[in-house]
Amino acid sequence: MGLRPLAERYADRLPLSRDAQIVSLGEGGTPLLHAPRISARLGAEVFLKWEGANPTGSFKDRGMTVAVSQALTDGARAVVCASTGNTAASAAAYAARAGLEAVILQPEGAVARGKLAQARAVGARVEVRPTFEEALEEAQELEARGTHVLVNSLNRLRVEGQKTAAFEIVEEMGSAPEVLALPYGGGGNLCAYALGFREEGAGTPRLIAAEAANRAGTVASAIRISKPAHADEAQRAVEESGGAILALDDGTIMEAWRLLAREEGVFCEPSSAAGLAALLAEPPGDGRVVCVITGHGLKDPDAVE
Repeated sequence: MGLRPLAERYADRLPLSRDAQIVSLGEGGTPLLHAPRISARLGAEVFLKWEGANPTGSFKDRGMTVAVSQALTDGARAVVCASTGNTAASAAAYAARAGLEAVILQPEGAVARGKLAQARAVGARVEVRPTFEEALEEAQELEARGTHVLVNSLNRLRVEGQKTAAFEIVEEMGSAPEVLALPYGGGGNLCAYALGFREEGAGTPRLIAAEAANRAGTVASAIRISKPAHADEAQRAVEESGGAILALDDGTIMEAWRLLAREEGVFCEPSSAAGLAALLAEPPGDGRVVCVITGHGLKDPDAVE
């Protein structure tokens, strides 16, 4: 029968209404894979939190189940998001599951083909805006009118759902790793991991956040966000952990992307390899390291040469 829905498994740790109508596609419970060849390269015990195994192929499903469940319970008829792709695919799928309309506002030329196909396949209304920032502003305006529920990570329920990945890591490892590395686009997932480890009370890893040096034009489309919505909170979380934010060029990110596929058999989208790219650029030292692989490679098939 598999695991219960994520929002049920962690019901006592999520701010959902007690009568919430849970909207689930079987999210969470993703593998924590040991990476022996990468471990040998880095001189550390490296594990990959494989979030591409979520239902729509990315970590976004963890937060979306919570946000859409509450929206449905509150009587919403429609959800809206601005997205470079993964949020769109997840919002569209969970809205379809709940019987809600989904409006997706995407930045022009910034969404990989696989993600756009996902959103359209499940019936979302997809519209293009010049930039991500303009798309997000319009999405917020729709929420302010009371016609749509915003399901970007500015909706705190998204961050609350995504923190469950930290719970799973501690459950499997027995404590927090010494280092956690992950991509940094809008910063919501980084904040979610920091929150999750803090609530778990099993130690906080040093957070290594990997952003694109050219945020506005990077090949790593999922983190192609010029102005991170959670920049201040993310900066605080990194500093409090004793970690760092590394800006990486596209060549470095793509090298890590190829390494993951060819040495560990993990096919992810380019942005998902940013955390590993940071570890390769600045090795973490010995100890246990978790590298979060945020999305499946089929999200962006055009990246394959």
